[in-house]
Amino acid sequence: MKATVVREYPALLPEDDDHPYRTGAWRPQRREWDASDLTVLEGEIPRDLNGVYLRNTENPLLPALGRYHPFDGDGMLHAITFEDGRASYRNRMVQTSGLAAELEAGAPLWAGILESPQKSQRDGHGARTRMKDASSTDVIVHRGEALSTFYQCGECYRSDPRTLEQRGPQSWGGRLPSEWGISAHPKLDENTGELLIFNYSKKAPFMNYGVVSASGELDHYVPIELPGPRLPHDMAFSERFAILNDLPLFWDPALLAKGAHRARFYQDIPSRFGVIPRRGRAEELRWFEASPTYVLHWINAFDDGDSLVLDGYFQHKPMPEHRPDDGPWSVMHRSISIRDFQSRPHRWRFDLRTGRCTEEQLDEEFTEFPMVHGRYVGKRHRYFVTMTNEPGWFLFNGLVRMDAEGTNKQRWQFARGVYASESPIAPKTGKTDELDAYVVTFVTDMNADRSECQIFDLAAIDRGPIARVLLPERISSGTHSTWVPLEDLSPAGGPVP
Repeated sequence: MKATVVREYPALLPEDDDHPYRTGAWRPQRREWDASDLTVLEGEIPRDLNGVYLRNTENPLLPALGRYHPFDGDGMLHAITFEDGRASYRNRMVQTSGLAAELEAGAPLWAGILESPQKSQRDGHGARTRMKDASSTDVIVHRGEALSTFYQCGECYRSDPRTLEQRGPQSWGGRLPSEWGISAHPKLDENTGELLIFNYSKKAPFMNYGVVSASGELDHYVPIELPGPRLPHDMAFSERFAILNDLPLFWDPALLAKGAHRARFYQDIPSRFGVIPRRGRAEELRWFEASPTYVLHWINAFDDGDSLVLDGYFQHKPMPEHRPDDGPWSVMHRSISIRDFQSRPHRWRFDLRTGRCTEEQLDEEFTEFPMVHGRYVGKRHRYFVTMTNEPGWFLFNGLVRMDAEGTNKQRWQFARGVYASESPIAPKTGKTDELDAYVVTFVTDMNADRSECQIFDLAAIDRGPIARVLLPERISSGTHSTWVPLEDLSPAGGPVP
């Protein structure tokens, strides 16, 4: 391996830090690396694996202004490029305006999700307002540019997928109002090149939906009127429709009127799903009602004759219960633990003729953070890869290949103390079948104090990794990711014309 540190940030976190999501597997990195000819610890990198695996995660460089929540940390992108059996790696902080301001001040300036936004020392972003846009949640690639996003709406920061060269926020010609930004999870349709976006806010109409064309223009943007402020995190789409949501977990209106942002789950209010033609007018939106729940992430959606099918993760206990013996971190742990909010794969079917919704549970196991083959997103899929959770923690301890038909379930359990990342499906070069693909993931190995990128055969996940590639440093545990084939990038690494 040839590895060079290209930048090291100052150590500004407390030396005696005891926060569970700034230590251990979540210990943030301060070094940015360029590394080539990565060492293969086991197996061989397949020559038909050609693309870039990108992962974003929260990587705080400064202490919190009050209590720290793991979703508050600054964004750090990791990129490993596979080409003809070789691999190279880079990682970079997302150079947001908020990070630059705090580094210049040498101190935190914005309050996180556990504190009142009024404690922020400057104005900022987010549906709550006055938050730092950390751009630390998701990452996708559209038109040859990696786009990183923030979980409660913010600017969309651009970078080169291979070099991670920073290109600043995306404005789409100024058509998107800066005070709204976009949500954490814009959706890419690999088959059309379109990017579907939404945002939400405390002001009417409380949500908007838009489409960025394959040529990079935000040429469709319509209001989605809601009864009040809501907390949607994700959306889905089929070939004909976009699916938005109004779920009964939102800020308590009475407390919100007093300036307090306290989320509650209203178990007597149904879930509502807004179905709109992909480029439909606001008046074409149709609402379907279903059982009350909260959904953090959708799996996929597809058209089925006169029906629209939506798969996602139904939470059976969306809000943590307070207990008499709770310690300083207990409630936070339970609020981000897959097992505690009992998240299971679920299917909703919307009858477009009658307006009726039927639903069913797809599997009993608690899992989350699903990934579908990119060419099948928006179309009928069969397989998806999802993650199991370390009990009581926001840490992924296993991979599961699910079958939407209820058969052929496979899994890989990592050794104790080894934690993975969201694991995208990487199609084999020149192949289009769902199972002709690999699965890639970054792992943080606390036992060996190192990190690897592990490669699995999607058709045989239960056989374990077919290759393990060493990274130059142990990386922080992380979350959302994406895969982009090299054929979808321009030769120069710039935006696809």
